[in-house]
Amino acid sequence: MIGAALGDLIAPAGVVFGAAGANKRAVLEALSARAATLARRDPGDVARVILEREALGSTGFGAGTAIPHGRLADLGGIVAVAARLATPVDYAALDGLPVDLVVLMLAPAGAGAEHLKALARISRALRDAAFCTKLRGAQSADAMYAILAGDVGREAA
Repeated sequence: MIGAALGDLIAPAGVVFGAAGANKRAVLEALSARAATLARRDPGDVARVILEREALGSTGFGAGTAIPHGRLADLGGIVAVAARLATPVDYAALDGLPVDLVVLMLAPAGAGAEHLKALARISRALRDAAFCTKLRGAQSADAMYAILAGDVGREAA
């Protein structure tokens, strides 16, 4: 099991269970809209930042997972949205596999180390095959959040 839970990065309202999207862009726009609501920002601004970052290179890093991310000026802190997609989408991931688990993260424009530490924590979590299996097996947003927050399935480190 992962060493650090993600409940401090992802709020219960930031969990999207069975997210739908016909393609990568549609998924990113839908998750950007949820993040925009949580961050009280314009959904178009959030989507633009996420899509601009994605244009630099795919944030799909393998095993069906992706961490799209970006920075926004005047953001009060890190905002993250975790989703299990209803149907995996082609994401141009490093391993060529479709993606079904996505954690979208926004950070304040000036959050250098904080941004990198949060990305590293999310990356470690999504590289944990057992953790991802639990997320994929969750039957609701509440169950997903419990797994993300480390409230279920705790095992000795």
